[in-house]
Amino acid sequence: MSSTSKRWWALGLIALAQFMVIMDTSIIGVALPRMQADLGFSPENLSWVFNAYVVAFGGLLLLGGRLSDLLGARRMFAAGWLILLIGSAVAGLADSVAVELTARAVQGAGAALIAPSALTLLMMLFGAEPKELTRALALYGAAAPAGGTAGVFLGGVITEYISWPWVFYINIPIAALALLATPTLMPAGGTRRGSLDVLGALTVTLGLGAAVYGIVRAPELGWTSGQTWLVLAGAVVALAAFVAIQASRREPLMRLSIFRAPNLAAANIAQLLLGAAWIPMWFFLNLYLQQVLGYSAFPSGAALLPMTILIMIGMIALAPRAIARFGPKPMVVTGLAILAIGLGWLALVRPDGTFTADVLPASLVAALSMSLAFIPSLGTAISSARPEEGGLASGIVNTSYQVGSALGLAAMTAVASAAGADRLGDLPALTDGYSAAFVGAGIIAAAGAVTAGITLRGARRQPAEDAEPVSVG
Repeated sequence: MSSTSKRWWALGLIALAQFMVIMDTSIIGVALPRMQADLGFSPENLSWVFNAYVVAFGGLLLLGGRLSDLLGARRMFAAGWLILLIGSAVAGLADSVAVELTARAVQGAGAALIAPSALTLLMMLFGAEPKELTRALALYGAAAPAGGTAGVFLGGVITEYISWPWVFYINIPIAALALLATPTLMPAGGTRRGSLDVLGALTVTLGLGAAVYGIVRAPELGWTSGQTWLVLAGAVVALAAFVAIQASRREPLMRLSIFRAPNLAAANIAQLLLGAAWIPMWFFLNLYLQQVLGYSAFPSGAALLPMTILIMIGMIALAPRAIARFGPKPMVVTGLAILAIGLGWLALVRPDGTFTADVLPASLVAALSMSLAFIPSLGTAISSARPEEGGLASGIVNTSYQVGSALGLAAMTAVASAAGADRLGDLPALTDGYSAAFVGAGIIAAAGAVTAGITLRGARRQPAEDAEPVSVG
């Protein structure tokens, strides 16, 4: 195998990693009603099947990025696949809520090692050539929506025709294949001396988990409840402690001065708000299709295939050309603005609606938005950091997206419940709840467009002392 061919096969494995870690957030969507019935989840706690994965994923990504920089990206890439395999086996065998949520958290921990090391490996393979880097990032980025909607589709097929535990078992042969291919395809990379900030990893994970828990439980306990405010205050304290720890450590988990790099902070904010708007849309669109329109698992998954196809075409064929012509900033701003429009359109869903009138057109508008915004914001965030901090930059941008996803879903779950989404069987109330969630997510997307327009610099960036940026356009 030639070195050029080997690099592109390696990119295929990196894209598979992105496909898998995103698929594991979405494949459970269609299976949730069956899991709820079999394991005894309450309606309020059902979103934790998603959040347990995302909180562990988002909370440990910085640690994963640091481990990638210290111990080597290839080693952490393989370790992540092994942990994901173990978590998937336990999740499929779970017979209680506690075991299921624990296994989902283990899956998230594995993904937290895979994601930053995968991006570091991508930069090692393609970072020296800006045009190849843009193409590689496009393929990598396209794997995310492909994993998201393929997860929904596969989840529908598996839930309908086999049983919901197989939405987890499907990971096992894929992880085994990745473990076998990694030593051959991936560059070894280097290791370097340094310490691990375990306390920092603990505080950021606890802070994120407390924030999500507090927001999800608030509709049930009440926003004025002492318990709600105690949990949210604990989240603020934990996150503030994380920042203080990072500022005081000689070798922190996240060097705070990295955010002085041009565009790094702005691009991460864009990723955070993109995740906070996109994931609630996906989550509640699934529920609308099943609980209001009455779709069973397989048709519900198939209904979102047009979105995936458009996103993949947009990311591979449209995004690189648009970035080259207009630069990253206009694409991020435009993408988030279009997402806000698509979500506003989805908010018009009706209790007696149809897929072709209420879902398809608006979902395609949203799909176009993701294909425009994701690649330029991701590429800008990664290329703004110094090369030796590729793992950290990858961990930060993945954390931003996953934290946005978790907090956005938690907040929109609270909004939907307050508007009637907790009244199972009451179609008008369910529709009102889901519509409110789409409105809330649309406001987040609009805020993201405005923020990106203000904070992102133009395509011509001046190198700062703290960064050696690689052009993404």
